[in-house]
Amino acid sequence: MKKSKYGWFTVVISGFILLSTACAQQPPLLTLPAGPAYVTEEALTEQSTVLLNNEQNLVPLQDLDKSTVASVRFTNAYAPVFDSLLNKYTHVQTFNGLTYKSIDKLTDDLKLYNTIVLQLTDIDLNNTQLINFITMNDKLKKLVVVYWGSGIALSKLDAVTTPVIWCSRISAVAAAYAAQAVFGGVAITHKLQKGVSSKYTLGSGFLTAKTRLQYTVPEAAGIKADNLSAIDIIAREAVNDQATPGFVVLVAKDGKVIFNKAYGYHTYDKTQPDKITDIFDIASVTKISATTMEVMKLVEQNKLNLDSTVGSYVALARNTNKNNIKVRDLMLHQAGLIPYIPFYERIKVGDHSSDSSAAYPTKVADGYYMRKDYFKDVMWPQMLNSPLRARGVYVYSDLSMYFMKEVVETVTATPLNTYVQDNFYNPLGMQTAGFLPRNRFSKDQIIPTENDTYFRHTLLTGYVHDQGAAMVGGVSGHAGLFASANDLGILFQMMLNKGTYGGIQYFKPETVQEFTAKQSAVSRRGLGFDRWDPVLSKHYPSALASPQTYGHTGYTGTCIWVDPQYNLVYIFLSNRVYPKDSQLLVSRRIRPRIQDVVYEAIAKGLQP
Repeated sequence: MKKSKYGWFTVVISGFILLSTACAQQPPLLTLPAGPAYVTEEALTEQSTVLLNNEQNLVPLQDLDKSTVASVRFTNAYAPVFDSLLNKYTHVQTFNGLTYKSIDKLTDDLKLYNTIVLQLTDIDLNNTQLINFITMNDKLKKLVVVYWGSGIALSKLDAVTTPVIWCSRISAVAAAYAAQAVFGGVAITHKLQKGVSSKYTLGSGFLTAKTRLQYTVPEAAGIKADNLSAIDIIAREAVNDQATPGFVVLVAKDGKVIFNKAYGYHTYDKTQPDKITDIFDIASVTKISATTMEVMKLVEQNKLNLDSTVGSYVALARNTNKNNIKVRDLMLHQAGLIPYIPFYERIKVGDHSSDSSAAYPTKVADGYYMRKDYFKDVMWPQMLNSPLRARGVYVYSDLSMYFMKEVVETVTATPLNTYVQDNFYNPLGMQTAGFLPRNRFSKDQIIPTENDTYFRHTLLTGYVHDQGAAMVGGVSGHAGLFASANDLGILFQMMLNKGTYGGIQYFKPETVQEFTAKQSAVSRRGLGFDRWDPVLSKHYPSALASPQTYGHTGYTGTCIWVDPQYNLVYIFLSNRVYPKDSQLLVSRRIRPRIQDVVYEAIAKGLQP
């Protein structure tokens, strides 16, 4: 054995060479192969991957909202690929074990993580201190060993009960596949084809099911990648003609993310390119991603009755014309409410301040604070006393979701933002989704929206674009949610799965069916959800979408559409309102045209 420059880490010179030696100056190719080559390698990796020691069903990892996860690498040359894929599922902090002079220092840095994913190679398993580390943490923490190698060294793990994912293939695809296996993005379908130690004998192993999104290439879903290239052409048009500074597209087919790409920049000065991890103001997509989710859960739990009235839940509505409005009619936008109220136009000088204080606690934007109880004293009475139009007629109204927020918060005694964070976003592993993003993320991670010259007089970055939602402090039933495309992909894959994701049932299938099906006799709407339009000349949301399609659009230039017939989730996030409201994204039909490309690629299959 020869001691390396890292102090505690040793390598076997006969047979293996540490990456820091001259032989390793040409690192393996980290770029994943494309198309059929990826699919082939992925299939070979699946056949070469087994799961050992999983009696406690630790793999796939669950309880993400209760987990603090660390990934530790040593000589795994494909660690960047592996760690990148882990972070699709939840936040995972990465550690390079080779930078530590002692295993004790590494152990100390890991003390606040209750879940550790340990990346090992044949070289690593020949390190006695690493074996001791595994043994020490075997019962202390949730520990998952992911091992790529010949299998000869597996006998070193005979004494541990820690789950071991072993892949005999060593490649970038194998690294990506193993990371997804940790979280159930792919299933483990094989057992040992031969014995490799006294413990790990022929037939040993555990099988797992696919429970979360997989990240792969279009060909893995029967689509030729080249047939999606028209998305790039539409993107160039949108960005070059300033329909929007930039945007992100995500497509999931058959539970597999096959397309996720960012285009353009945060702003037209082109200093910060859009990234697929960027956080967008999703505007009215909030209605289905937050408020409707909570309504679904409460209806399912028999805590909320769709045919009860607003007055049954909201005391201040009882002596108004809103008393007898049914919750169902609010969700269908046929309660007779006016479309919106321009609340900001009625603000008086004393209603706001440039500094926060006990008298002005509600932050609307940087340097803009509303006075205490402004919503209760001014906005809420305006809504309660607003006129009603004909009941039973479809009129899309933001006021409906203001009212629904009051209803659900009364039922749960919990703020809307807290409820959805605790019951959906955190358990699902959604890392960016939530209201009030400036409380959790830096401005650089958030896409700016409008340069507001008429109300807040500032560029809005991380403060909700919708004026009314801003005036109530950034949390409203109709707007205020921010998220990345991947987070929304997770949420709506759960819906496409009829309410299950990651091995957890969030909704019963019949609840999903009820809310997303056509429920109105006078419009195309579901309960909270917008839907495919039967007037075919409208091509809404896409000329090729099936009648089962449901989702929503957002004013800032966003949309989510789920098409169960094609097992498809389509997400488009942009900031078309930067620096001011532009209709080009709508008039050029950028969102539906990209959606059309996806359907056309599905129809063509793997044909050129």
